[in-house]
Amino acid sequence: MTGPFVLAAGGTGGHIFPAEALARALIARGERVVLITDKRGQAFGDDLQDVETFRVRASRLQSGLMGKARTAIELGLGYRQAMAILRRLRPAAVVGFGGYPSLPTVFAASRLGLKILLHEQNAIVGRANRMLAGRAHRIAISFPHVTGLGDADQAKMVLTGTPVRPPIVGVRDRAYEAPNGGEIRLLVLGGSQGARVFSEVVPAAIARLPEALRQRLSIAQQARPEDLSEAQAAYQAMGMTAELATFFTDVPDRLAGCHLAITRAGASTCAELTVAGRPSILVPYPYAADDHQRANAANLVEAGAAWLLPQDGFSPEGLADCLDNLLMLPETLTKAAADARLLGIVDAADRLADVALGLAHGGGANGNHPPPAAEAAE
Repeated sequence: MTGPFVLAAGGTGGHIFPAEALARALIARGERVVLITDKRGQAFGDDLQDVETFRVRASRLQSGLMGKARTAIELGLGYRQAMAILRRLRPAAVVGFGGYPSLPTVFAASRLGLKILLHEQNAIVGRANRMLAGRAHRIAISFPHVTGLGDADQAKMVLTGTPVRPPIVGVRDRAYEAPNGGEIRLLVLGGSQGARVFSEVVPAAIARLPEALRQRLSIAQQARPEDLSEAQAAYQAMGMTAELATFFTDVPDRLAGCHLAITRAGASTCAELTVAGRPSILVPYPYAADDHQRANAANLVEAGAAWLLPQDGFSPEGLADCLDNLLMLPETLTKAAADARLLGIVDAADRLADVALGLAHGGGANGNHPPPAAEAAE
């Protein structure tokens, strides 16, 4: 009997969720899965309680002499912990999902000569995965165009996509219906806690639209608690009732019903927009590491699925011009929705499982999937 698949992930949900999706796909195929994370990393959901979880020490790369020393100590301790765990488990393969919590486990796996698969969620390879790429046998990517690695490591890449929540997959079966003279539904999402710039710019942009167009709008907008009252007052001043909340629990339904989304360009957000097949205006978070959200957005824009508004150009005037043009062109929105759908990879978790199993068992499924647009053209 082969050992389990060890998944190394931690920190944000952007790393944990793809790991959880892979765990489900592997368990459905009869494989055993173990999670190694750090003290801050959450365990998997309640329906995966049988997945054993280990925690090891980890740290971000800190600056300054003392910071670098603390980082080295923490990673060294985590490496020793991971080494002991891996020696006992004798895993079939180790899958790293980026982020600094994955470093000790993947370094230990490399030292032990284990098969290593990395999953990269963004269009620019993250710093942790760049450090680990030379030790990996395969690197699963989420966008057709990914940068940040040398030629030797690029040869290891295979397109799998980033898994999305099952309710988002369900949106794919609900056809996009462009606004044709009736209500126009806008969905504004700014990450898990909203975005202040959206609360400032979106209402001001709406106020600049022609009255006839403005009266057709139905707006659902996520906002930070401290921005709610000001944004609501701005809508009320123009005679509009917008639905504002700090968090929407029914994003899949709202995404299914929206005609246009205005969002950040995180990897999970881009994956959800494309799997659902919905057009979007993307405003990348400008302080993301290596400006990776702009690169994520560029993949959607190149495919015709979205429009890019960098935050330094995300003004009431600029957004109003964009909305005034797009919302009066239902055919353009419909085409963007179709192009987004072509880019979406609905079976990302199974593709990732194919690569992991092929790597672990030295044959069979090798994960050499074509881009989704190529599949559609066949």
